[in-house]
Amino acid sequence: MADEESKQPDEQPEAAAQTEAPEGEAPEAEAAATEAPEAEAAAEPAGDAAPAPAEEAGEEEALTPKQARKRARSRAQSPAKPPRSGAERAAERAERRRARAAIRRRRRGGERAARAGSGEGTPPAERREGSRKVRQGTVISAKPDKTITVRIEIARRHPVYEKVVRRSATLHAHDERNDAHEGDVVRVVESRPLSKTKRWRLVEILERAR
Repeated sequence: MADEESKQPDEQPEAAAQTEAPEGEAPEAEAAATEAPEAEAAAEPAGDAAPAPAEEAGEEEALTPKQARKRARSRAQSPAKPPRSGAERAAERAERRRARAAIRRRRRGGERAARAGSGEGTPPAERREGSRKVRQGTVISAKPDKTITVRIEIARRHPVYEKVVRRSATLHAHDERNDAHEGDVVRVVESRPLSKTKRWRLVEILERAR
C-alpha cells in the first residue's frame, strides 16, 4: 500500500503536465486563429487596390475627346513665360488674330472657288462701267403726284445651299406724266437723286393692268 501511495504522487505531476499542456497550446492556437483573419484582412486591401488603375483607365476611356484634350492640357507642364506688360500681351493677341484671320480668308476663298467650280448658280450680270441699273416690277401705288412705288421681285440661288431664295424690294420712281397706274408692269432706270427717296425714273410701261 505504501508503494502505491508513493507512486500516486509521482503520477499526479505527469497527469497535471498532460492536462496543462493542452491548456498551454490553446493560447497558441488562439493566437494563430487571430493572426489568420488579420492576415486575410491585410491581403484584402491589396486585392482591392490592384484594380484601381483599371478603374481610372475606364474613366479615361469614358471621357469625350474634348474632355480628354482638356485634361491633357491641364496636366501638361509648359515652361513659365517671362513677365510681360499689358501692351506686349495686346500686341501678341493682335498678331494671333491676324494669323487666324489670314487662315480663315484662305479657307473661305478655297471654299468659294470650289462652289463656283461645281455649282450651277446664276452667273452675275455683265455690267459696263458707267451703265445704269435697269429693273422691272409691278406698280403697287401711284397716288403721289409724279411718283410711283414699284415692287421688284428678286430670285437668287443661295451660294451655299443651292436653293432659290425669293424676296421682294420696293423703290420709288419718277413718273413725269403720271402714265403708270396700280398693277402695271413697268421698267425703271437708275437716276440721280430726285427727292429724299426717289432714285429711279420710269422708262416704259410693259403691260397695263386689267
